[in-house]
Amino acid sequence: MKLLKPILASSVAVLMLAGCYNQPGLVQDESYNRTKTGAVVGAIAGAVAGYNTKGSDKKRNAAIGALAGAALGGGAGYLLDKQANEIAQALGTGVSNDPLAVLDPRRDIVVSKTDTYVKVMFRDRMMFATDSSNLQSSAEYKVGKIAQLLRNYPQTVVGVAGFTDNRGSYQYNQGLSESRAGTVANLLAVNSRPYTKGCSFSKTIAPNDTAENQALNRRVEIYLYQDRTQMTDPCN
Repeated sequence: MKLLKPILASSVAVLMLAGCYNQPGLVQDESYNRTKTGAVVGAIAGAVAGYNTKGSDKKRNAAIGALAGAALGGGAGYLLDKQANEIAQALGTGVSNDPLAVLDPRRDIVVSKTDTYVKVMFRDRMMFATDSSNLQSSAEYKVGKIAQLLRNYPQTVVGVAGFTDNRGSYQYNQGLSESRAGTVANLLAVNSRPYTKGCSFSKTIAPNDTAENQALNRRVEIYLYQDRTQMTDPCN
């Protein structure tokens, strides 16, 4: 209870600040959930650290720590929200966390975000010719737009994963998915070399039982993280 007041006060302050970052003209997700979550988590961690700091005024230390933690946590969350909105605008789409979006065959690009990363999914049909890892010109342009934006975020950790359907052997598709992920990563290597992984057909969006579903499973996904320790295995 001694820590509750500084935590609440700092979290409310940062959430109010987050509301001031609305940028007109962007195709936006207005929830800014990552900003809010980061602020609250940061406030709790900061308050605990401040309370445990040596000194007689533990309440004051807790309040200072909570505000500092909330600001840092909220700032990291805000960067994810900002990146997602900027990328969506550059690619001519919006930010959608609807899990059914990836099952809509009319959507060649899906931009989504979680508390720890932004994900851009490119449908295979707009990216590569059959059995090829060479980007088509329109896809190269789209990936290049993301590369341009990444120049403004040198701290961002980038991951790229390739996925195939189940036609052919697992080993063959493993090589193809790795090669396609590497091609996209080469264009995104503006600040540092992205982490790449080929997932063959180990992680499907839909059962590989029809040509339509196989087309859904052929894709490349780009992940943007604020911290390397938050990276997860895209193949699982």
